[in-house]
Amino acid sequence: MKKICMLLMLSISLSFSNVSLASGYTETKYPIVLVHGIFGFDDVLGIDYFYRVPYNLSRSGAEVYVAAVSAANSSELRGEQLLAEVEQILAITGAEKVNLFGHSQGAQTARYVASVSPELVASVTSIGGVNWGSKVADAVRGTLPEGSLTESALASIADGFGNIVEWFSGNSGLPQDSLAAMDVLTTAGSLAFNADYPEGIPSQYCGQGDLVAPNGVTYFSWSGGKALTNVLDVLDAPILAVSLAFNEPSDGLVATCSSHLGYVLKDNYRMNHVDEINHTFGIHHLFETDPVTLYRQHANRLKNMGL
Repeated sequence: MKKICMLLMLSISLSFSNVSLASGYTETKYPIVLVHGIFGFDDVLGIDYFYRVPYNLSRSGAEVYVAAVSAANSSELRGEQLLAEVEQILAITGAEKVNLFGHSQGAQTARYVASVSPELVASVTSIGGVNWGSKVADAVRGTLPEGSLTESALASIADGFGNIVEWFSGNSGLPQDSLAAMDVLTTAGSLAFNADYPEGIPSQYCGQGDLVAPNGVTYFSWSGGKALTNVLDVLDAPILAVSLAFNEPSDGLVATCSSHLGYVLKDNYRMNHVDEINHTFGIHHLFETDPVTLYRQHANRLKNMGL
């Protein structure tokens, strides 16, 4: 009985110790702002775009905000929307800077803010970011003759879809321009964007960029490198089909090398473009790190760096 009691007390002690260790694990100095990609949202009907990521960051100390920018528009316009939100977050919290996490086009959106207002940004983290363009965007844009009725009709449908997404997320009124979004995600569009906002971009394709850019902002990136990751995920099949546009490793929508920005943490997780945000509802490769864990580990990394 005495031995059992001692084991029980040890178990309770360890439990409290683990709670203590976890309580500030993600407590970054500056608030974290999550930025969605094209046709993304903050949340729809209570479902996060970054599925369960905000909760799992905040439960151990992080102050987390999810940006609401246009579902489909240019990265510059979305960047201006994000900049206004960042200024509002800083006014509310009293913080001096924010840590921006951007997925897909959200990486460009975050980079824009860090480039035009570096004094407000401590770090930018690109997750499956379209930093050197996407061959999927190249293929889609290449099939739509500029100024054609087909282009106009499909753009109207895409803009309408963007408006529906905004309505369900409670952000109706944000402008939609799917052609502008698609243009900046092409290889040519991304390279032009990089010329205007070069911070963190490697000097060559597939290279490492500066950890701390000349503007004083710290840059990181990570991405997946596998299209089909779990047969139970209904989105894996279409992602696998789209991945045929690539002749190099990709997450199905963005080439791993194209995702490089700043210090590349890893570019070949067994994740596709949707797994990177922990969708569909947390289904991912059985033998890969849980995507949520990557966000938590990175928040802890930023904390330890004083960010």
